[in-house]
Amino acid sequence: MTHNSTEEQMGAYSEAVASGLYAKQSGLTGKYDNVRRYWEDEITGANLRPYLYNLIKHQRNRMERLRILDLGCGSADGYELLKKVRQQDPNLQEVEIDLISPEVLGLYRGIDLNEDLLDQARTIYGNNPKIQFEQGDFCHGLSLTKEENYDLYFTSFGTCSHHNEDETFINMMVDIAKNTANYSIITCDWLGRWSYEWQRLWTNDLDELKNMDYVVSYIYEKEERERRRDELQHLTLRLMCRSEAEKLVAEASKRAGIEITPLRWFDRSIFTGRHMDTGDYNPYAQPIRKAVNSLHESGLRTDFDSLVINYMPKKGFDFLNDYFNKLQMCWNRLVRYTGYLIENYDAKTGDYCGDGTEIPASYPKPLRNMMEHMRQVVLNVGWMETGLPRENIIEPQLGYALRRLLSRLQDGQGCAHGLVGIFKVDKT
Repeated sequence: MTHNSTEEQMGAYSEAVASGLYAKQSGLTGKYDNVRRYWEDEITGANLRPYLYNLIKHQRNRMERLRILDLGCGSADGYELLKKVRQQDPNLQEVEIDLISPEVLGLYRGIDLNEDLLDQARTIYGNNPKIQFEQGDFCHGLSLTKEENYDLYFTSFGTCSHHNEDETFINMMVDIAKNTANYSIITCDWLGRWSYEWQRLWTNDLDELKNMDYVVSYIYEKEERERRRDELQHLTLRLMCRSEAEKLVAEASKRAGIEITPLRWFDRSIFTGRHMDTGDYNPYAQPIRKAVNSLHESGLRTDFDSLVINYMPKKGFDFLNDYFNKLQMCWNRLVRYTGYLIENYDAKTGDYCGDGTEIPASYPKPLRNMMEHMRQVVLNVGWMETGLPRENIIEPQLGYALRRLLSRLQDGQGCAHGLVGIFKVDKT
């Protein structure tokens, strides 16, 4: 048997590095950080789940499979998000828990204007005949034939904010309504007008500022971000609140002569949007996303003080100040309470040694529920001596508890990085 030289054998490692599969992965930074995977994708999936379930049931009753049109698909981000939508509350014994299983999916078609992103998507999914990607600008119409209809029209991560003119969004919704064969679900995703990330842009005259100059600066760390400031990419993106979106959808419904019915509104990434860490649009923004990323990072212990929010009000916006103050108080109380539980857990007795674990009945129900959740988590894993229970169990659970807390306290007004509306067209 002939042995290769050491230098020749090293070529195998070079090939592996070149493939990108040897890259060191971290959820602390980058496009697919922990907040993206464990918060943003999960929040969208949880809100979409009941309507996607009913849609799949509707298609099964018609002996048809699901057809999806993803507008602004990027490198298949929408497909990957949808694939992660799970069955409602699967038990411990179940293995297959995805809603969109291979036999359910008939066709996924992704449209995007950026050919580089499409090439990346084709590299990953190009061998699957059910998945197609093509270049197109949905801001200039969908160009759908009468025979070409879909069951789920999907957008994600601010895609609808590329409609800088409201007229183009209305036209897109009219196209969708007219091309729906019998029943469809539409998911629209905008940048939220009232996000704390860009408090500087808040205005009481909604016609005064419709589009923002969005800087793609968050992909770099602080030092490199400042060094590259003059070469950063800028996008013109539409800011949207719920009342504005409702008017646009109602107008599209009127023009199409077909009812487009709102099913759900929700805010995504309250206090945790990417520009909280950059502070580009709000001098008072804190790097809360960085702190939440730390909660979900395996083997990393988080300083809970970095999670504490100090909301700074803006004069003339009492209704927003009251809302964000309430969120801040609930968020900080859950963080501080969890810290107290950790500090006062006695591993020898398996119980708490302090008297501050009581949960006041006057607190909002979502806060009480999440405080009790964390009380049980610390109580049940605090005795563990292996596996870093704080870093790998308690802190991720605090992250999920904070996520659930904000999800229960929001009502989809556009007070987060993303405002999402879910609609249906029912011709049956």
